Amino acid sequence: MIIRQLFDSVSSTYTYLLASRLGGEALIIDPVIDKTDNYLKLLKELDLRLVKAVDTHCHADHITALGALRDSTQCVTVMGRKTSVDIVSIRVDEGDSIDIENLSLRVLYTPGHTDDSYSFVLDNRVFTGDTLLIRGTGRTDFQNGDPKQAYNSLFTKLLTLPDDTIVCPGHDYNGNTSSTISEERAYNPRLQVTSAEQYADIMNGLNLPNPKMMDEAVPANQHIGFQATDPVISERTLSVDQSIDRLADENTLFVDLRESGERVKDGVIPGSLHAPYASLADAITPGGLLNAMAVQTGKNLLVYCAYGERSALALKAMYDAGITNACHLSGGIDAWKKADGVLEYP
Repeated sequence: MIIRQLFDSVSSTYTYLLASRLGGEALIIDPVIDKTDNYLKLLKELDLRLVKAVDTHCHADHITALGALRDSTQCVTVMGRKTSVDIVSIRVDEGDSIDIENLSLRVLYTPGHTDDSYSFVLDNRVFTGDTLLIRGTGRTDFQNGDPKQAYNSLFTKLLTLPDDTIVCPGHDYNGNTSSTISEERAYNPRLQVTSAEQYADIMNGLNLPNPKMMDEAVPANQHIGFQATDPVISERTLSVDQSIDRLADENTLFVDLRESGERVKDGVIPGSLHAPYASLADAITPGGLLNAMAVQTGKNLLVYCAYGERSALALKAMYDAGITNACHLSGGIDAWKKADGVLEYP
């Protein structure tokens, strides 16, 4: 397994690059925009294909690289369901998994630092974002933070993990790189409390200054959605009403780009062909599934995903591959459900 811990000295942010092997698929957690070129260089050196970029929460101390990495690599962006960020490819809930080749991260909802804070468990380690730090915990005084929620996240979720679970925090300001659950339970001064009220008293008395980049970072991080300025995309984007009208059109084939777990959870547009975005490169080559459907059937392909990000990226890739009889659903299944479009559940 490949696990690289990367550091941004300006914000003291730890970013994690994960992969199961050289030459395989990769995932990155909490990337910083100023380090984008470094990440791309490392991916190239290790011959890795970035397929997912994940943020533990909407950051206040740095601008995320999720959008920059998506635009550079066509990877899938992932955040928790509770996030206020405008558009990400996949929004996960507690109990979901974030999967790449031979690796699976279990999702924990750990609010308190912010109301959209999540942690991710991989085998014997947990990526805690700002919820649990080394000999510290994330502040709770902005972005709908709540010290009592933080106490619950810490004591009923993170600290119940096995003692030898390695803690991989989102920040460190003292040169530490990792810890364990048993160490933090024993030696973290903020965890030596017996009630949520005690913990809240500690956190409410910190009186810390706002992060230096807060006024810049939070608005930037809330608006990372894919902007369809490319004419290939904008001219082939259908509204949800237009897409619903296409459901009765025999010459239109709906193509679902989501992962299997998303389809089970949120439903499927009836009659859809399943062609996961992760396999798009193979599907649009000569002899591939979508290439064959477009050429052999002569039908118009209407691709969709969860929120419209993957389908927009796929549409451009399909056009570049010579598949010109395709369009995509703006807003994805999220927009379809809000418009009461018909769904079936596999």
